[in-house]
Amino acid sequence: MTQAAHAYAYLRPSAVLDGADGPRLALETSGGATPLGAVANPRFFAGFLADPAPAAAGLLAVADVAAARYYQPRLRASLDPVVTANGDRLRFESFSGCCGVYARLDVLEAGLDGDDIGHGTTNVDVNNPLREALTRIGPADPLHLAVGPDALEVTTFDGPVVERKVPLPERWLRGFAETQVTAAGFDLRAELPAAEAVRFLRSLPRGGARPGAPGWVVPAGRTLRPTTRPVPGAIRLLGPERLAALHRVLRHALALRVYGPVAGSGSEASAWEVVLPGMRLTLTLSPDASRGFSGEGGVLGALATGTAEQDAELVGVLLAWEPRIDTAELAEQSGLPPERVRAALTRLGTAGQIGYDTAEAAYFHRQLPYDAGRAEVHNPRLRAARALVAAGAVRLEEGGALATVTVDDHIQRVRTDASGRAACTCLWWAKYRGGRGPCKHALAVGMVREAHNGTGAGR
Repeated sequence: MTQAAHAYAYLRPSAVLDGADGPRLALETSGGATPLGAVANPRFFAGFLADPAPAAAGLLAVADVAAARYYQPRLRASLDPVVTANGDRLRFESFSGCCGVYARLDVLEAGLDGDDIGHGTTNVDVNNPLREALTRIGPADPLHLAVGPDALEVTTFDGPVVERKVPLPERWLRGFAETQVTAAGFDLRAELPAAEAVRFLRSLPRGGARPGAPGWVVPAGRTLRPTTRPVPGAIRLLGPERLAALHRVLRHALALRVYGPVAGSGSEASAWEVVLPGMRLTLTLSPDASRGFSGEGGVLGALATGTAEQDAELVGVLLAWEPRIDTAELAEQSGLPPERVRAALTRLGTAGQIGYDTAEAAYFHRQLPYDAGRAEVHNPRLRAARALVAAGAVRLEEGGALATVTVDDHIQRVRTDASGRAACTCLWWAKYRGGRGPCKHALAVGMVREAHNGTGAGR
């Protein structure tokens, strides 16, 4: 599997330090992106956490996911969480080693009490001594948070730099990209008050799915009820043990919100958000514990369009670590129609530059150390589709709704409905019915149709 080595260089390990006003949580940063460009060890915030205990528990939950593998758990996983400062909040993100769980802690403006919040993205060091110290933070303990090194500390620091080269697999990047595409199709499906949220989450099995166990939950009054069938309104929940990190924050929970795809979308992922004082902790689960987000294929349609790369360059310069990206406003600023803006955002997401906040139904800007072309180059379906187009295997029929793809002695037919949704006669489509993105034949047909419509070339 293709991997890229990314060096994490910290001036010192993160730690909970003794301070005159109580414990001080110093989160050390690695190299990151800021509005002024790349910075070796950026500083984003220094101030107090309004509610220290739930914040400490939330950070531990994000670190739990970064250190976990829910599928094939015997294999090790250890990736440093990512922190993004969006000017009015801090977002801490991580992915499980199996790419099946995405975690994000949003510490909102109401949860912070200090100087101005900066803008930028970097990795933060969460080590074992820090984890142990965070578990000892009580509700009455004031907690000062510093994200990034203090300038005075940097000039007087004479110890060794903590540097690790961590291999980042391409599927980890694709997971970030696929998660924002998946979450953008979610609606709020259920909201449980604190007591019911605690009862429901504690009732879930934590040792892995048993044969015949319910694979769905359905809203029932003020709670959720397990079911073995996808009844109307049901939310997919396979691998419920993947919600274990939420137990860290249950004693601080104000509510539990559950998000899922609209009916008929083909997706079976879900997002589980615990509302905390001044912050939110969200876990987004892939449809199955054995199936990571990296293979979902939600970004392929946008990557296959000929205009997405150029549009992404234009839209990218308009982003400024905004906590809420308004698609309509971007369309007005860029002069592009909204559908092309959304495709450009999807492409930017393949470089880790875009995330999606289900609570606010809005995209947000971050900057991970990837380039937009890598996810496209290493995607096998996209490469196969381009090969089909180059080989002249696609023929559009009269009217344009039907197309034939010929590969050797195999013929597949792709039909596109009025909404642009394509169906194919291939085995991939028969197995997934669009639930894991378009097949290579549908992608190839889309490329040819776009070129035909754009150039006026004949069939």
